[in-house]
Amino acid sequence: MIDKNLLDILACPFCHGDVKEKEGSIVCLKCGRIYPVIDDIPVMLVDEARMPAGEENEKKE
Repeated sequence: MIDKNLLDILACPFCHGDVKEKEGSIVCLKCGRIYPVIDDIPVMLVDEARMPAGEENEKKE
C-alpha cells in the first residue's frame, strides 16, 4: 500500500491529473492511465503506463 502523503503529491506525468491507488497500481483520475507499483515503488513513467481495457486506441492530449 502506498503512503497517503506520497499519493497526495503524485500526479500523472502525462496529463498532470490526480491519482489514486487501485488494486496495487496507481490510476490517473483524469486520463485513466494505470502505472505499475514495483516493490512498493510507483513507476510514474508514461512509457510504463497502460490504458484501461477498451481504451488502447489512446488519444494524444
